[in-house]
Amino acid sequence: MLESLLPFQSGATAMLLAAGRGERMRPLTDHTPKPLLNVFGVPLITRPLRSLLRQGHQHVLINTGWLGDQINTCFGDFFHENSTNKLAITYSKEYSDFGYALETAGGIVRALPKLSDVFWVAAGDVFSPDFCFSWDDFIRFKESPDLAHLWLVANPDHNLKGDFGLVEGRATLLQDATPASQRYTFSTIALYRKAFFHSQWCDLPEGNPQGVKAALAPMLRQAISMGLVGASLYQGTWVDVGTPERLAQIGLMDCRA
Repeated sequence: MLESLLPFQSGATAMLLAAGRGERMRPLTDHTPKPLLNVFGVPLITRPLRSLLRQGHQHVLINTGWLGDQINTCFGDFFHENSTNKLAITYSKEYSDFGYALETAGGIVRALPKLSDVFWVAAGDVFSPDFCFSWDDFIRFKESPDLAHLWLVANPDHNLKGDFGLVEGRATLLQDATPASQRYTFSTIALYRKAFFHSQWCDLPEGNPQGVKAALAPMLRQAISMGLVGASLYQGTWVDVGTPERLAQIGLMDCRA
């Protein structure tokens, strides 16, 4: 299946978000971009790159912002570790282009011309070493009518109310009456199709030439309200590395993959 699929992919099949300033991680991020912070001997962003390579992806796009040249210097144009296979890396340099980060939706729309019609998105500063960027999930989504598919996680202490609901494989909007058993946090990991960013709730032109900042959550809520977003529960290790305390928490875990 993989061999027959790959030749038809035009553009990067995954985008890693790495443009944030990491204000809450200061002073650690004063001189190092958050995705390059070291966890078990390697930068945080290494793990999604490693997983994408192992799954046979050939092209990933990374958007960069604060101290983004360090990410480019660290990885260059290819990620390969000890494998004979290589994962080509393209960069969307938001700080170089505009002097600021474009937020999640603005950054994705900026990169859209370099992405395939269906693509993964994940934050480069989230620790989820067990997540698999599966081609089966990719193909299943591509064959569905959905515009997005989100991976949700159990609510961490810093987000106990959750972001979205999950009912029978569909993402739902939270209501006051939504039971705790249906409330989950968005992991940042998702599959999207380009059409999601060409729809009525996104008025940015492809490529975002004016560098407009735009948040993703309002767009997702509109698509969810129209029944166009699926969801799955990810039960592996997941940490939003937003503070030095959460970074230290990872060091206490038995998960060095």
